Parts: sequence; structure tokens; C-alpha cells
Amino acid sequence: MTEHRTLDRLTHLSDPEGVAPSSGYTHVVTGTGQVAAISGQMPFDASGELIGAGDPTAQARQVFQNMERCLAAVGADFAHVMKLTYFVTDIAHVPQILAARDEFIDIARPPASTVVQVVALYRPDLLLEVDALALLSAE
Repeated sequence: MTEHRTLDRLTHLSDPEGVAPSSGYTHVVTGTGQVAAISGQMPFDASGELIGAGDPTAQARQVFQNMERCLAAVGADFAHVMKLTYFVTDIAHVPQILAARDEFIDIARPPASTVVQVVALYRPDLLLEVDALALLSAE
């Protein structure tokens, strides 16, 4: 079993005994501290305009930029993220979405993740929505 520590709060277990190794996510992330739940982020800029109509890479970058701002609002960054949940309208977009995600996370210690294909999101022009759980210090 491989264990990686990030910050003082998070432990990443990428290959628990008896579980097939993962690629691009960690099977288990644990830690001690205060949890911050980041609501599903969509590809809208600060004025509410959709970014990247029809472009999963552009939409993903905007989603992760929005998430970065939400994390910063509570004194955190992507190193604090334990879990990401992706809601996508087409599973074929996942490689592009993960490539955009990799611009923001430490790919050597990726968060636990779940990807779900959905029939629809809030609006028909949205290709993805991503929410997160982050672990802040215990203070």
C-alpha cells in the first residue's frame, strides 16, 4: 500500500490492499481538520456568462478557476481538496476535463474522485459540473 502525505492533514492511499491501482485519482484520502464543501461549480465567469460553449476543455478550466476562487475564500487551495465529484453530460469528454483538472491539482497526489454521466445539467449548454470536499486546518 502506497501512502503519500500532503500538508499535515491529508493522507492519500492510492492502492489499498486488494484494490486495483488507480490512474488519475486516489482511492482513499483521509485527514483531520475542518471540512469545506464546495458546491457544484459550473463554467460561468464572474458576470454569469457561460465560458466555452460546446468546448469541454474551456468549460472545465472555468469550473476549476471558479473552484480555485471558492477555495481561496476559505483560505485553501487545491492541495486541501480530498474529493472531487464530476457530473458530465458525455463521458467522452472526461479525458479533456481531467487534462484541464491536471493544470490545477498535484497529479502525484490527486484527490479521491467520482465521475457520473448525467442526462442533463442546470442548462442544456453546460457540459459539466464539479463539486469538492476540502480539508482545512483543525483550528
